[in-house]
Amino acid sequence: MSRSKVPSASWLPKLVVAPSFLLSFFFIYGLIAWNGYLSLSASHMLPNYDYVGFSNYIDLFDNDRFHVALKNMLIFGVLFIGGAMALGLLLAILLDQKIRAEGVLRTIYLYPMAISFIVTGTAWKWILNPGLGIEHLVQSWGFPNFQFDWLVDDQHAIYCVVIAGIWQASGFVMALFLAGLRGIDESIIKAAQIDGASLPRIYWRIVVPSLRPVFFSTLMVVSHLSIKSFDLVIALTSGGPGYSTDLPATFMYAMSFSRGQVAMGAASATIMLCMVAAIVVPYLYSELRTKK
Repeated sequence: MSRSKVPSASWLPKLVVAPSFLLSFFFIYGLIAWNGYLSLSASHMLPNYDYVGFSNYIDLFDNDRFHVALKNMLIFGVLFIGGAMALGLLLAILLDQKIRAEGVLRTIYLYPMAISFIVTGTAWKWILNPGLGIEHLVQSWGFPNFQFDWLVDDQHAIYCVVIAGIWQASGFVMALFLAGLRGIDESIIKAAQIDGASLPRIYWRIVVPSLRPVFFSTLMVVSHLSIKSFDLVIALTSGGPGYSTDLPATFMYAMSFSRGQVAMGAASATIMLCMVAAIVVPYLYSELRTKK
């Protein structure tokens, strides 16, 4: 058989991957497009494909509950991302000192990421419950005036979500930063030590700036987690007290499945998609530009 008649091996992998690619394309991008159209429709309890334009988006931004969700998203996003990255970097630097029992400590720090946000939310709901957790424990130690009732305070409940989120995500961030630290050439650090630089100065001036690619990757992942946070809020506060801890994800669920306002829920989901795209697209653009 001549070489030209031998089936080309280039199309076989494409043929094998094609079904999963088509299904993924349909169930991801097809459903995104469907959701986008629902946000422009007159849907209520059930889909209604009568086109109404951007009236659902106007109603959405006139909704006080959505304003609260956006405000909470800003508070939660800034504190969760900043806290998880700062604590994760600190833990990574401490473990990078080749301390004893490093493997045990690394496992302990990573363990929270191995459990679901539902479990995290439930555990912290007990810990922060004024009648069961920290407040009750400290009062039983002889401090009857101690109060830590953030979980039932509509002004501070969102910070309980922040605490639980940081506790779970910081170990994952630590693992990413630790991998980046272990990839830095030790000769650079030794040369700086010979020149008389202190260890904190070496990390601040040399090591941490060298982790810039890890920073960007970690920022993208943690930002994505913050935007789509749903199960943590549902397990910890159920969006309460009232709707004081609503996030866009919980607002979308409430509108779509509890209030029977499918179109408004679809509009809020589209806003969430735009938030994710605002983070992912610039990152992908910078990566592709760097490779070129």
